[in-house]
Amino acid sequence: VQLQASGGGLVQAGDSLTLACAASGLSFTSYTLGWFRRVPGKEREFLARISWTGRGSIYADSVKGRFTISRDNAKNTVYLQMNSLIPEDTARYYCGAGVGWPELEYDYWGQGTLVTVSS
Repeated sequence: VQLQASGGGLVQAGDSLTLACAASGLSFTSYTLGWFRRVPGKEREFLARISWTGRGSIYADSVKGRFTISRDNAKNTVYLQMNSLIPEDTARYYCGAGVGWPELEYDYWGQGTLVTVSS
């Protein structure tokens, strides 16, 4: 199983960025997909997750209203649209996949993509 995140980069505060996570080696429509981020020295932070149908989504309060999770089951890809980025959003972003909704244990993790937001 591989979860390959992409789309990170250096942006300025206020900019938008869309991350993608392409999955392979698993039955994509059987899995809930989630986005997380981690800053060195801090705990992993949950951001959002989306049900296998795409009709259910849950967000962390810290990103609600700014970030949007979506998925394209035909492309085995989950996305994270990030708007109004702030320097505190600087982190490595990665996706996870697991079975269950709304609660689940994540079975697979990607290696992530780095997002840097300059002020």
